[in-house]
Amino acid sequence: MTGDVPARRGRRRGWCGAAAAVMLLPALVSPPGAYLPAVVAALALGVAISVWPVGRVSLARAAAGLAVLSLAADTVAFGKAGLALLWLPFEAVALLVLLERVVRQVPGPRVGLVGGLTGAAAVLLPLRFTLHAPQTGLKESVFLAALAFVPAAGAAGVGLYLRSLDRRRADAVALARREQRLEVARDLHDFVAHEVTGIVLEAQAAQLGEDGGPVEHRALLHRIEQAGLRALDSMDRTVATLRAADGRTAEPPPNRLHGLADLPELLDRFGAMAAAEVTLSLEDEVAGALSREAGDTAYRVVLEALTNVRRHAPRAGRVEVRAARSADGAVEVSVTDGAPTGPLPRAPREPGERRGGGTGLAGLAERAVALGGVLEAGPYGQGWRVRCRLPVPVVR
Repeated sequence: MTGDVPARRGRRRGWCGAAAAVMLLPALVSPPGAYLPAVVAALALGVAISVWPVGRVSLARAAAGLAVLSLAADTVAFGKAGLALLWLPFEAVALLVLLERVVRQVPGPRVGLVGGLTGAAAVLLPLRFTLHAPQTGLKESVFLAALAFVPAAGAAGVGLYLRSLDRRRADAVALARREQRLEVARDLHDFVAHEVTGIVLEAQAAQLGEDGGPVEHRALLHRIEQAGLRALDSMDRTVATLRAADGRTAEPPPNRLHGLADLPELLDRFGAMAAAEVTLSLEDEVAGALSREAGDTAYRVVLEALTNVRRHAPRAGRVEVRAARSADGAVEVSVTDGAPTGPLPRAPREPGERRGGGTGLAGLAERAVALGGVLEAGPYGQGWRVRCRLPVPVVR
């Protein structure tokens, strides 16, 4: 399919050359004064329908050069003025087609100059006859130029409309690529990072026992743990780069929507891989109270919080997940990890700051705000708490 493109371009350029040659044939049996209008008309036809660029010559350069040549030809006396009438209609149509192509395809910084020159050549083309015919004068020149302005304005309008359609199409393609990039970022964080944290957690758990095995064994586990943490940091930077390329931190909507009813299954998976005691408090009337989008957001807040517990507090003694109605009738979901256990305590951190990551909660915070809620995360006792409050839709 790709190999057919050069062949089609070659055939089109061949047809352009043939059309230009046909345009020149009448000049062979005409007086010498007919050569100039014939050559300019043939060039206009070739430039208008040819495929650009040709080598280093772009459409903008070819159109500007032709427009200057056409305007110069209007001021040159080439013999009998009536000779121009044979090629004038063909050149006029070619200039209109060229004007539409220039307005549509030439890049923004140059479209004004090149479009203005091409439009002026199309509007002033009748002067090639009226300036040199003895029976015409200023009134006829102004009238015919004003008459030629109408189709020129129409060609420019068509070019602007098609340019806007091309721009919309390009924006749609860019938006689709951007959404795919953000979808990859979301999947990278929600799936791959979770599995890597599981590997790190296993390596950390193997180092907690009193009998950790030979020194080489413990050193190997430590290297596995550090490699996993470096991989997670690198993944965080990759996710941040993908989101920063779009200029926003909000994540695109997921393909599958979860809800609070899926929390027991999520906690079962988490409890199977964590040493902490996991408890869930889920009121019956809360599970179906939220909208689909809000329920999925609440589920992902818990998922993100559990992932951060596995990564940043693997020795936490307990993890409490609670979903209940707040005093104002909203649904409040919180994930709290308790004091760490084991011989190695959690590394100290600054108040209100958590090491690493952060992009997941930032995106979820924006999603919660968009739904009319709020998401908070910070130190709580000796541990950490993530709390999200989402409004319940009013039933009418």
